[in-house]
Amino acid sequence: MGTWDVGPFDNDTAADFSGDLDEAPEGEREGLLRNALVRTIDTRDYLDQDIAVEAVAAAALVAAQCPGGEPVTTAYGPDLPIPQLTADLRELAVQALDRVVTEPSELMELWGETDTVGPWRGTIVRLRTSLLPSSPGGQLQLS
Repeated sequence: MGTWDVGPFDNDTAADFSGDLDEAPEGEREGLLRNALVRTIDTRDYLDQDIAVEAVAAAALVAAQCPGGEPVTTAYGPDLPIPQLTADLRELAVQALDRVVTEPSELMELWGETDTVGPWRGTIVRLRTSLLPSSPGGQLQLS
C-alpha cells in the first residue's frame, strides 16, 4: 500500500475507496460505508490492512457529519457529497476503529513498525472522539 501521511485518506487504498464511493449512486453510498465498517467489526481473525484502511476512511466520513467532526477536505477523499448518514453508523464507526487497533491487525502492525505510529494513533483517537456523543455539559459519554 502506498502511504504518504497519517490521515484517513493518505494512502492508495483509501483513495480507491473514495473513488468507489464517487462511482456509486448516491443512494448506495451509505451502504458502502456501512459494509466497510461491519466487515471490519466482524473480522475475528487477522484483520487485513486493506479492510482496516477502508474502515478508517468510512469512520472519517461518518465523523465529518458529527458535531465537532473534522470535514474531509483532502483531494484523496470523495469528490461527491456523502448524503446525510443515519445515526447508527456512529457506533459502528467506533467499533470499527476499536477493532483496527486491536490485535491481530495488519494495519496496526505496519504502523507500529514506523516512526509515525504516535501521530497515526492520534488520528484514530481524534476520529473516535468525534464519533462519541457529548453530554449537554460537553463531557464525553462513554456508554
